[in-house]
Amino acid sequence: MSAGRHRAPTRLENGGYALLRRLGWGIGDQAVSSLSNFVLGIVVARSLGSEDFGAFSLAYLTYGVVINASRGLATDPLVVRHSGRTPGELRPAIASATGTALVVGVVCGIACAGVALVAPEAVGPAFLALAVGLPGLMLQDAWRFAFFASGKPQKAFVNDLVWGVVLIGTLVALHSVGRLTVETSVLAFGGTATLAALFGLLQSRVLPRVSTFWRWMVDHRDLGTRYLLENLSMGFARQLRFVVLGAVAGLAAVGELRAAEMLMGPFLVILMGLSQVAVPEATHVVRRAPHRLGQFCLGLGAVQGAAAAAWGVAMLLLLPYGLGELLLGDLWEPAAALLPIVVVGLVLGGIEVGATAGVRALGAARRSLFAQLTGSGLYLAGGAAGAYLDGARGSAIGVGLAAAVGVVVWWVQLRRGLTDHLAAQALLSTESPTEERILL
Repeated sequence: MSAGRHRAPTRLENGGYALLRRLGWGIGDQAVSSLSNFVLGIVVARSLGSEDFGAFSLAYLTYGVVINASRGLATDPLVVRHSGRTPGELRPAIASATGTALVVGVVCGIACAGVALVAPEAVGPAFLALAVGLPGLMLQDAWRFAFFASGKPQKAFVNDLVWGVVLIGTLVALHSVGRLTVETSVLAFGGTATLAALFGLLQSRVLPRVSTFWRWMVDHRDLGTRYLLENLSMGFARQLRFVVLGAVAGLAAVGELRAAEMLMGPFLVILMGLSQVAVPEATHVVRRAPHRLGQFCLGLGAVQGAAAAAWGVAMLLLLPYGLGELLLGDLWEPAAALLPIVVVGLVLGGIEVGATAGVRALGAARRSLFAQLTGSGLYLAGGAAGAYLDGARGSAIGVGLAAAVGVVVWWVQLRRGLTDHLAAQALLSTESPTEERILL
């Protein structure tokens, strides 16, 4: 192709407007996803009571563990290594990444089916239903990140919108005929995700390549292995925390704490919406102006922390006037008592996400792994010890204290990683070294 056919990007395309547009699509996409999950949780909580909602929550948290594993092996390396590449370079990478996600879903689905055979009667059917839906759930999530990596976040929004509409319609239908149970709720969640995953095939016109699973793993083993451990550490820590809480204080306590966290769901629209596009955007900053990475991450973390605080205050002021009981029924009073503690933890989590995006964009997988393992260990220790001492309330307090330490760990790792990156650039440069200032 001749040089004359290349068009230089305009200042507008490279400027703040383009960034805001991509972030806007990210927030919009997560808004649809979070709203769907929020409706799912509310319907189940109101229809089934605290114990059944606790069983549903254990299955849903297991889904969170599996999706973290899938992202670590498949879509995290895709976003870090391939964001912004040409379509010709991206298509085979997307095919391999989505194929890897599908393999993870199948393998973990088989494992969940095994768990269902030995789990207590109250929990087993939920895990069996989850096993059926995991392949589709993993593939649908992989399409979202593939669209963000290719600079087409609007496609992720459309895909999640289709999934949300079908999921809510299915839940309404099940409730209207009196067939809404723990297992049918999980089946609806996984089944409608599978339909959205098939729609993703039409959107991308890329066929997942299961055959390249091992090659993808080998080519990205420096990132994938560490991201897998990193993501699983938090997923397992979260799962074990709730298992300990259930063992110590009962399934009702699990349902009450999950209900309090669920009230922060609309805030998670912003947190997750920004975080899923934060790494690709931070990667662009690293490539173009790495000395501005700290400033970018600090602004991102500040926005998310402020959003969490604002939403938490709104919930504390508005929900006591009947809305909380309307949403959660009998779960409202115990959830309301836990809400202020949960809000503090999520404010700290929002600030932490800014640093997390920066460390990942630098490709500093060792630093990222160290920070995540430290945070996960503190989360599990704080949540489990708190559960033993004071049930759901103690667990929430323990997790909040762990989050405070985790924020410091992540920001220290970002500063050190950025210092290393700028030093490496200076060594590679053929020009006279210039002094760089780290904006942290």
